Amino acid sequence: MESLIGLVNRIQRACTVLGDYGDDTGAVSLPTLWESLPSVAVVGGQSSGKSSVLESIVGRDFLPRGSGIVTRRPLVLQLHKAESEYAEFLHLPKQRFTDFSMVRKEIQDETDKLTGKSKQISPVPIHLSIYSPNVVNLTLIDLPGLTKVAVEGQPENVVKDIENMVRSYVEKPNCIILAITPANQDIATSDAIKLSREVDPTGQRTFGVLTKLDLMDKGTNALDVLEGRAYPLQHPWVGIVNRSQADINKNVDMIAARRQEREFFVTNPEYRHLAGRMGSEYLAKLLSKDLESVINARIPGIMSLINRSIDELEAELDHLGRPVAIDAGAQLYTILELCRAFDQVFKEHLNGGRPGGDKIYGVFDYQLPSALRKLPFDRYLSLQNIRKVVSEADGYQPHLIAPEHGYRQLIDGAINYFRGPAEASVDAVHFILKELVRKAVRETQELRRFPTLQAEIASAAYDALERFREDSKKTTLRLVDMESSYLTVDFFRKLPMEVEKGGNPTATNADRYTEGHFRRIGSNVSSYVGMVSDTLRNSIPKSVVYCQVREAKQSLLDHFYTQIGQKKAKQLAELLDEDPALMERRQKCAKRLDLYKSARDEIDAVSWTR
Repeated sequence: MESLIGLVNRIQRACTVLGDYGDDTGAVSLPTLWESLPSVAVVGGQSSGKSSVLESIVGRDFLPRGSGIVTRRPLVLQLHKAESEYAEFLHLPKQRFTDFSMVRKEIQDETDKLTGKSKQISPVPIHLSIYSPNVVNLTLIDLPGLTKVAVEGQPENVVKDIENMVRSYVEKPNCIILAITPANQDIATSDAIKLSREVDPTGQRTFGVLTKLDLMDKGTNALDVLEGRAYPLQHPWVGIVNRSQADINKNVDMIAARRQEREFFVTNPEYRHLAGRMGSEYLAKLLSKDLESVINARIPGIMSLINRSIDELEAELDHLGRPVAIDAGAQLYTILELCRAFDQVFKEHLNGGRPGGDKIYGVFDYQLPSALRKLPFDRYLSLQNIRKVVSEADGYQPHLIAPEHGYRQLIDGAINYFRGPAEASVDAVHFILKELVRKAVRETQELRRFPTLQAEIASAAYDALERFREDSKKTTLRLVDMESSYLTVDFFRKLPMEVEKGGNPTATNADRYTEGHFRRIGSNVSSYVGMVSDTLRNSIPKSVVYCQVREAKQSLLDHFYTQIGQKKAKQLAELLDEDPALMERRQKCAKRLDLYKSARDEIDAVSWTR
C-alpha cells in the first residue's frame, strides 16, 4: 500500500513540472490532474502552531519563521521513509540538502522570487521532498495561515486572497483537511475549524489537531475537544505539544522534542488515558494510513479522469493540426484547402446554417422601405415649391398648353432623392458582407494556426468586396438614372385633362394657374414618384444581390487564387507561419498527454502488484 503514496508523489511532481497544479491561467483551460489527486492540506490561523506541527512530523527544523504571513506560497511537502536523511527541491533536481537551515533559506528565497519582499502571496507551489528514517510516507500541503488583518506593506485584499487560495484546496472532495487550532483559544473562534465546517460539514475529511496543550491556563484542560464532545469529527482529535519558543531559540533537537511530547501525555494525569493516540508521531501515522486509504478508494475515479482527459487532449491535438509540410506543393495544397474551408464557412453565413446572412434580407425588407418612406417628398411637392419650379421651368417663354418642363423638372428632382437610399443599400450590404468575412475568418478553425494567412485571406476578401461594391453602386444608381431618362408617358396620358370655361386646355401662363391647378400637378407628380418608388423598391435589391452577394458567393477569392499560384516556396512558407500561441498550445497539450499516459501506465502497474 505504501507504493500508492509514492505513486501520487511522482504524479504530483510531474504535474508541478508541467505547471499543472490547479492554477492554469492559459487562454483555454486544460484538464488538471493535480486537483483529482488526494492530498493533505494543512490549514490554520497565524500563530496556531502550524509550522511547529509540520516540523514535528518531519523531525527537522526547516520552515521559515517570523511575524506576519510567513508562508506565502503553497509548500508541497513529500515525506519518504529512507535510511539516509536529505531534502530535494523540484526546482533544484540535482541538489541534495543535508543542512536543513539551508532548506529554510531556499524556501524563503524561492518565495521571494515570485512574491518579492512585499509579502504578497502566490498560488504557484514549492515542491519539497524529504527523505528520512524519522518520517512515514506522507504528502502534506502547507498553506498560508488564515488571517483577519493585513500586515504593513500588504494590500487589504491579501486577507481574502489567502482565504480563497486555502479554500481552493480544501473544498475539493479528494482533499484531507488537517485543521490546526491552539488549545488556548476558544474552538468556536478557530479559523481552521470555521473553514473546514463550511467545506466539510459532516467532518468526514477533517482531522482536528489541538496544539499548545501545555500552555493552557492552570485548572483547565481540552478533554471536551479531544474526546469529541465540543466539536465532533468523524476522525479522532489529536493533541500536540510543540517546542516552546525557548526550545526553538536553543535549537533543541526535534527528536528530543518528540520524546518530551510523549512524556507530557504519558505523565499528565488529565491526558494519560489518551496518550496512545496523541502526539505528532501518532498524527503522522494516522494521516499516512488515511491518505493511503483515500488514494486506494479514489483510484477508479482518477483513472476515469485520466482516460477522459487523454481522449480530450488527443482530440485537441487533432483539432490544432499537425506540423506543416515543408514541400512547396504540399504547402500550396494546404493553403488552397484552408481557403476552401474559409469559403465554406462564409457561404454558410450567407445561405443559412450560421447567423448573419439574414441581415441582408433585413436591409431590403426594413431599411430600404423605411428610407424610401422618409424621403422629403411632402416638402419637395409643397405648393410653394411647385409654383417656384413651374414658374421657373420655361424661363422667359411661357408654356403653350401645359407646364411640361415644370413636370419634368419636378419629376427629375424627386427621382434624384432615390439615389440616397440606393447608395445606402449598397453600403449596408457591403458592411454586412465584410462582417461575415470577419466572422468566417474567426470561425474557420483550421485558419487559427496561421495568423499571416488569416490576414491575407481577409485582406483579399475585403478587396474583392470593395470591387463588388463599386460595380453594384454604378449599376444600382443607373437604375435610378433610368427612371429619370425616360418617363412612362402612358401614366400621364391617362390623367384627366383640366379644361377652362371656354373649353380650351389648361391655361397658357403660370400666373393664371389657380391653387387647385398646383395641387393637381403635385398630386400627379406624387403619384408618378410613388410608382417609381415601388419599382425601385423591387429593382434595387435585385441589383445589389446580383452585383454583391452573388459575386461574393461565386468569386470572393478568385483574384487571391491567381496570386497564390504565382508565389514561390519561401512566400508560401511565410503564409503558413503559425501563431506562436497555438504552437505553445500544441506543445502544452502534447506534454500533458504524455503526463496522463505515463500516470495511467504507473497506476496500472501499481494496481497489478496490489
